[in-house]
Amino acid sequence: MATPTQIDQIAERTERLLVRYRELQRTNKLLTEQVSSLEQERDSLKSRLGAARARIDALLERLPDAGPPPAVRAAPRKDTP
Repeated sequence: MATPTQIDQIAERTERLLVRYRELQRTNKLLTEQVSSLEQERDSLKSRLGAARARIDALLERLPDAGPPPAVRAAPRKDTP
């Protein structure tokens, strides 16, 4: 079998580079789609968080003003007569 000529070697390497390039393009497309999906999910979660905070703030506004907390009394000791 004859040794491959320099042109054949270049052609073979070029084919391998093209295959790798196409693989990278597909991978990049999939990753771009995944990033887009995750960004949408993030935006949705941010929106839900904002709505939940607004509901909690509204509930807190409805609570009556309790004033200062009651004083804590120490329990009587049993060893004193």
